[in-house]
Amino acid sequence: MSMGILAAFVAACIFLAITPGPNMSLIIANTSAHGLRGGLWTLAGSTTGFSILVGIAALGMTSVMVLMADWFDVIRWLGAAYLVYLGARQLYAALYPTGTQTVRLPRSGALYVNGLVVSLSNPKVLLFLGAFLPQFVDPTQPPGAQLAILAAVFVVTLVAVDLSYTLLLARARRAFTARHTRVLDGIAGGLLLVGGALLATLRRP
Repeated sequence: MSMGILAAFVAACIFLAITPGPNMSLIIANTSAHGLRGGLWTLAGSTTGFSILVGIAALGMTSVMVLMADWFDVIRWLGAAYLVYLGARQLYAALYPTGTQTVRLPRSGALYVNGLVVSLSNPKVLLFLGAFLPQFVDPTQPPGAQLAILAAVFVVTLVAVDLSYTLLLARARRAFTARHTRVLDGIAGGLLLVGGALLATLRRP
């Protein structure tokens, strides 16, 4: 694999990473509502889900990809419903705070599961990767090692981009006073609803 092809692949990955989607909505929402800790745990779950999907695509597990394709609509609707549930709960907490704390800080495991579930509930990622990764494989060389490298680069690039805006958003959040925290919680709930809408409107590639 030439450095030119690898550079083009990284550029494509960055473009995909900055494209708004359900995972970005969730990470931004949890960072806005719960700070750096919330964003990082959500990112960890999202990365785990992406790693699983990328691994399946790189290994060429056709049976799993066919199953995901057959259940495409069911999986995406379940994911969309989950995001809408999280968004509605966040908005309710923002509109009707209890005591002095607007939103109860979720456990790390819950935030991790949020990211994992949303990643795995987006079947388009797996189907897209099945068509995306082979485009950068040199047919004159063994494909296995190339696909492994591309899969690793894909995950690392997405994590780098997601981590960058998570850190920036968490730093900006510290500038807000407690009075503005409730507004951030409402925005976070709205972002989750948007993420659910994005996932619900996905179509088969």
